[in-house]
Amino acid sequence: MRNNIHKLVIAVKNRDLKITNSSDWAMCGEGKYRVITKCQAGFLCTSIKQARSAMEVFRSYKIKAVHSIARIKDVAGIGEYDFTVYARTGKKVWIEEDMLAEITVGDINQDLYKTALYNQLQYNAVNAKTWADKAYVMNV
Repeated sequence: MRNNIHKLVIAVKNRDLKITNSSDWAMCGEGKYRVITKCQAGFLCTSIKQARSAMEVFRSYKIKAVHSIARIKDVAGIGEYDFTVYARTGKKVWIEEDMLAEITVGDINQDLYKTALYNQLQYNAVNAKTWADKAYVMNV
C-alpha cells in the first residue's frame, strides 16, 4: 500500500482536506484500530477493532458517525501508541494517503458529501463514472 502519493490525483487544491503521509508503510494495513464515533444519543463512543485495513474499519460503521480512526501500534519503549489515520470535524478532513487512495465515490456520496472530500471536479479528473470507482486514484 505504499507510494500511493504518486498515484493520487488531486484536481482541486482544498485547504479543508489535509493528507498525511506516515513513514510507516503498514500504517493503514492489518492491525488494531481505535474508532471514535457518535452514538444515537449524541455522545462520543470509543471502540477497538481488529481489521485488515483502515478502510475495512471505516466501512464497518455508519460513515457519517465516524469522528476519527487511529492505528494502535507497539512502539519500543512506550508500549501501545495511537497514530491517527482519519479524523473529521465538520467539513474538514485529515486522512492518511493510503486510506485516501482506497476511498470510493460511493463512500463519499453516501455520507461525506458535506465534507472536503466531495468534489465533482475531482471525480471527473480521475474518470470516476460509478459509485464503485476510486475518488482519488485514476480509474481506467
